[in-house]
Amino acid sequence: MSVPSQEHEALLELFRNRPELAAELLREVLGIAVPHYATVRVESADLSQVQPIEFRADQVVLLDDEQGNTVLGIVVEAQLRIDRRKMYSWPVYAANLRARVKCPVCLLVMAANETVANWAMQPIEMGGGNHFKAVVLGPSRIPVITDREQARANPELAVLSALAHGRNKDAALVLRIATAALDAVKDFHDERPALYHQSIAKAMNEAIRQEFLSMDLAKYPFVGEMPLHYIAVGRKEGREEGRTEGRAALLTRQLQLRFGPLPESAQARLASASIEQLDAIGERLLSANTLEEVFSPV
Repeated sequence: MSVPSQEHEALLELFRNRPELAAELLREVLGIAVPHYATVRVESADLSQVQPIEFRADQVVLLDDEQGNTVLGIVVEAQLRIDRRKMYSWPVYAANLRARVKCPVCLLVMAANETVANWAMQPIEMGGGNHFKAVVLGPSRIPVITDREQARANPELAVLSALAHGRNKDAALVLRIATAALDAVKDFHDERPALYHQSIAKAMNEAIRQEFLSMDLAKYPFVGEMPLHYIAVGRKEGREEGRTEGRAALLTRQLQLRFGPLPESAQARLASASIEQLDAIGERLLSANTLEEVFSPV
């Protein structure tokens, strides 16, 4: 079992928190027609059938009409690098979901860079003259969001903008995008601001990252209310606290995906663990068969 990276987890968290983002990207960014829908829900990402091989997509979003009928299924894949195995699993994801929901389905790939995007756009030869093609969204097609009000109206899209454009050569622009995104999520009362902050910083090139981590909040007054451990200002305490919270949030998601809802005791262990203990838990997660094995002997 491969363990998702923090960048991968942060990207998927945007769709978990606001699943309608998938439909909005298809319609408003990629210009793809989306059928009328009334509600949006996240569906199980397990796309296996009765065969023993497991096919688990990153995220599945379903659009339903007013009568509760599903009108479109969207498989969301966060792709950080070229992985030729996906040429075989992606068509399975789409076909199995289509058989389950009995309506049109598309596979939306969120590519980390243009090289990955260009690779993912290639039609997949299925044999017999048939092809499968994913819908791909690379960084160049994701809107640049620097306006504070626009970011607050759609915090998830603002964070996506910061993740996509962190390596732009214009440092001032990158910092405006990043701070607008962080301002948009500062009132989320959970682990997401810390997770997003770390992921946004990681998406930047080294020079801009260092400026971001040591920036003077007086230069960015609209983020002045952000808790210091969500915006690193060069203080070791803030960096370490945010790093620990982000690691605990990532492990929580991974454990839930594998073992289901966590008991309060497990949540408490994660919340109180040090960064070293969290690293040990993550290592045991690779081979553990039960939740008890994951937390022993911590």
